Amino acid sequence: MTSDNTRPDPPAAPRRPHAAAYQIGGFGLLHQALASSLLKFDPRVQARNPVMFVVWLGALITAALTVDPALFGPTSASRIYDGSVTIILLLTVWFANVAEALAEGRGKAKANALRQTRTELVGRRIAESGAAEIVPATMLRKGDIVRVERTEAIPTDGEVLDGIAYVDESAITGESAPVLKEPGSDVSSTVTAGTVVVSDCLLIRATANPGESFLDRMIRLVEGAQRQKTPNEIALTVLLSVLTLIFVIAVAAMAPVAIYLDARINVADLIALLVALIPTTIGALLSAIGIAGIDRTMRFNVLAMSGKAVEAAGDVQTLILDKTGTITMGNRRATRFIPLPGFVEGDVARAAWLASYFDTTPEGRSVVAFAEQSGGRGDLAPGEAKGLDFSAETRMSGTDLPDGRVIRKGAVDAIVHHVMARFGTPEPRELRIAADSVATQGATPLGVSRDGAIVGVVVLSDVLKPGIRERIVRLRTMGIRTVMVTGDNPVTAAAIAAEAGLDDFVAEAKPEEKLQLIVREQSQGHLVAMTGDGTNDAPALAQADVGVAMHSGTNAAKEAANLIDLDSDPTKLLDLVSIGKRILMTRGALTTFSIANDVAKYFAIIPAMFIAALPGLSGLNVMRLATPQSAVLSALIFNAMIIPALIPLALHGVRFKPAGAEATFYRNLVVYGAGGLMAPFLGIKLIDLILSVPL
Repeated sequence: MTSDNTRPDPPAAPRRPHAAAYQIGGFGLLHQALASSLLKFDPRVQARNPVMFVVWLGALITAALTVDPALFGPTSASRIYDGSVTIILLLTVWFANVAEALAEGRGKAKANALRQTRTELVGRRIAESGAAEIVPATMLRKGDIVRVERTEAIPTDGEVLDGIAYVDESAITGESAPVLKEPGSDVSSTVTAGTVVVSDCLLIRATANPGESFLDRMIRLVEGAQRQKTPNEIALTVLLSVLTLIFVIAVAAMAPVAIYLDARINVADLIALLVALIPTTIGALLSAIGIAGIDRTMRFNVLAMSGKAVEAAGDVQTLILDKTGTITMGNRRATRFIPLPGFVEGDVARAAWLASYFDTTPEGRSVVAFAEQSGGRGDLAPGEAKGLDFSAETRMSGTDLPDGRVIRKGAVDAIVHHVMARFGTPEPRELRIAADSVATQGATPLGVSRDGAIVGVVVLSDVLKPGIRERIVRLRTMGIRTVMVTGDNPVTAAAIAAEAGLDDFVAEAKPEEKLQLIVREQSQGHLVAMTGDGTNDAPALAQADVGVAMHSGTNAAKEAANLIDLDSDPTKLLDLVSIGKRILMTRGALTTFSIANDVAKYFAIIPAMFIAALPGLSGLNVMRLATPQSAVLSALIFNAMIIPALIPLALHGVRFKPAGAEATFYRNLVVYGAGGLMAPFLGIKLIDLILSVPL
């Protein structure tokens, strides 16, 4: 057990065997989907989709007519005709089942791999006496103490009590670089079941009971066991159900009308008309679109706790972004050396390098790196000097050289106090001018002194993440307002916000102010999204419509959020907006296509049913279909075949291009509305020509 502060060297990045464990090739996925689709003919499954349930019932009725064509009275239909309608209707239902099964396939494959990982886990439980026993992970309870040695898998979610070690989290996050875990930190002290210790040893206290671990939650979520329909999906399902009910009543009313007109209409024709009238295309693909959207989020390495959160991301109107790690690179970096009168830039660079040699903070390492780039590397050898690491108390770092030289770097006020107290040197007037100039630009000035003389200023700047400004512009194009929250002073915050092109910012923000900001935005009718990783972010994450917690964050943050980023990349929130919009656009596009698609079927089936009694309806036979029977069969065959043709679009989604809502609406109307109107005219006519060819 490593109980001191010696940190192990990071091991080489391990391979990611888990990727192959759940990624199934196209043929394997299709094979599983075809098998699963047959099980979905269960009426209890079909009843969940009102549109396809009507088609399923229609197939049962026509199957009965195939056995006894006169079941509902005299008819002119043959067994071959009724049987053909039955087969086409069953294919329609089957294609819908295949679409849903394909969408579920990837999630089930990964769930199986994760479930295998869970069942194989064992832990070394430490009793109060200090004795160790090997037990299955399912026997571990919250509060149990477990020791995990090098190369062993962590059996349960827990908190590191002792030890410092690197952990391979690729089985959960997909990230190949190992993560350092140690006690005493909200972030780096938490470990997850299924991850592997790749160096040293850890003593862990379990924080979850069996079935409650993060791994168990992942299994339930990725396999769809907890998938609930989103509000948009529910609303569309209700609309489709109402339309289906209306058309059922309308078609049922046609029977007495046909009797009055002395027109012989077969029951199979009425069922065919009903299937053509109801929106079967979107009804067949609706569930697949929702499942595929969740899977797309998972492949993006974000765990969606609900489909509602993913779709809400597509409707977000306000994005609340932390500055550090989201807008900027995470730590300030040295970007410039400003010499005071009597010195040159090289003097500042060399003094800053020496003063930062023992500074282990990220900013200190940044000064050393920038000084070396500027030719200011010193010739200090280990053991030659006494170092002063940076501390919150002194606000300085420095080096005392063997020849008596004293080099310091730190906050301007701390450096001024140092040279006055130790050397009696007054503050140079130019120092305050340079420091104020740096501060007004949103950067942080650090003073550098050598033997009591202040030689210049180091400029620490927040460096924007690459491409962040362009992404903010894209969000603005979509009508999304961006707000940065930061603990920095207003001057620094304003400079960063202006450089990144943000719409607004909140400076010197406290955790409770984040919550207040979200509530204020929501009170104005806006959907709000934000990211967070700390316990103090939990209230705001819970309040936000879309809360994205970092996997590296605290358990409280992950419990409060409805999305968990397994990569712990705060900028992922910007991409989630695109994923959410893609789901909404796909559903809207296919709904438009489905409704437009049905219009052509009316021109095929209605004339075919009534043309004998009402010859005037021949004018509606604009496709000039050969016979009434070929017209009905052609419409039904096209209605069935369009479903598998659109499965790739339902699974992959409509390509998203940043644009306003009005532009997107008109584009979809032209592409999917006009396309859905023309495609059936061509398809039904082509099928009719094939059916009319003499054998």
